[in-house]
Amino acid sequence: MTTNENTPAPEYVHEHTPRLDWHQQAPEVFKAMVRLDAAARKGVDPVILELVKIRASQINHCALCVDMHSKDALAAGESVERIIQLSAWEESQHFYTAKEVAAIELTEAITVLTDGFVPDEVYEKAAALFEEQELTQLIAAITVINAWNRFGVSTRQVPGHYKAGDHK
Repeated sequence: MTTNENTPAPEYVHEHTPRLDWHQQAPEVFKAMVRLDAAARKGVDPVILELVKIRASQINHCALCVDMHSKDALAAGESVERIIQLSAWEESQHFYTAKEVAAIELTEAITVLTDGFVPDEVYEKAAALFEEQELTQLIAAITVINAWNRFGVSTRQVPGHYKAGDHK
């Protein structure tokens, strides 16, 4: 938002502080998560990886991870339009490839387990488009971002300070 000399700058709500610095308090857990994240991403298309990280983070309301992965995706050349449309992907599938849609749908199914399982049709759609090894890695990557989200949300990590590529 631009301001001129006649318009006062908006007064934003105070930024909250994190509940605790979990990676300082549990450094071995943090290091294990970093290793798990690195192992899970192997063989996953980097564009699909960022899309699923953003979508899972949106569902889980992890502002830190939405901020981080949106910035990383933008820095890697992803379009603003595709990132914005992720929250409404079912109505805007034409922005994505069939493989990306299958990955996003699988992300939602793994992230929201209210029915207790990933529906067969969601899994079968992904299995038809991904090689078995790639699908396994994708499932691992989705599982890992959900774990990161839970750390971020439960400890109230603060978004807005991440710079693209800081944690690559």
